Amino acid sequence: MNNEYLRKHISNALEEDIQSGDFSSIACIAPDAQRKVKLIAKQEGILCGVDVFCMVFELMDSQHDIKIERFIEDGTVVKKGDLVLKISGNARNILGAERTALNYIQLMSGIATTTSKYVNILQGMHTKLLDTRKTTPGLRLLEKYAVKVGGGTNHRIGLFDMIMLKDNHIDFAGGITNAISKTNDYLKKNNLDLKIEIEVRNFEELDEVLKCGNVDRIMLDNFTPEDLKKAVKIIDDRYETEASGGINFQTLKTYAESNVDFISVGALTHHISAMDLSLISD
Repeated sequence: MNNEYLRKHISNALEEDIQSGDFSSIACIAPDAQRKVKLIAKQEGILCGVDVFCMVFELMDSQHDIKIERFIEDGTVVKKGDLVLKISGNARNILGAERTALNYIQLMSGIATTTSKYVNILQGMHTKLLDTRKTTPGLRLLEKYAVKVGGGTNHRIGLFDMIMLKDNHIDFAGGITNAISKTNDYLKKNNLDLKIEIEVRNFEELDEVLKCGNVDRIMLDNFTPEDLKKAVKIIDDRYETEASGGINFQTLKTYAESNVDFISVGALTHHISAMDLSLISD
């Protein structure tokens, strides 16, 4: 992740929390008080967000007196009771950064842990797991990074780095043929090198896409596992294939048995339980 992006994001988060002052700490803790704390995992999972966690404390500490000793890095499987890191420094700064830092690492570790559970189901299968744009506004890069740490594959980052012709694009453009033709003309005219993915909702739409061609990937949306298997065979490696639409932990393997190239799961980033980590006095 880009350090400049992280610093700006974290600075905004600290400003949101502290504003005119952390009066709980100012009221009862001496300005020069020094303390030590440690970050402990309270449950098993995939750790993610250690760099972000540490940067929160570093940005909180304008005097550069906070010291951090790291024991576990991103991507590590932790169990309950594992010591992740130790922090020593100004007590007020530690308390001022604590909640923001935990919010980041708990969310990111939750996403990485959830992703790893999905990825484990696909072990030994052809299909790769994709995330989506169903992310928390402002947190997309962090959440997509957590998906990668969990073993998943990032889809497009936003609207700018890949063409995705979904149902509304197709309807507004006047149909599949028009949407594909206009998109290719636009890319050629503007000298843009972007992959084109198009969504189909049934076999009639799939047939029209195959007649048109000039796409890179076909998204098969809300197909049953049986229909998905049939559609993948019809496409026959002419284009990349992706399945989407309500696929979950219980149904993932059944859909992957179609040999589809990708399965996108929005729940990786928008149905997440934060991982339980705690910052306690050392």
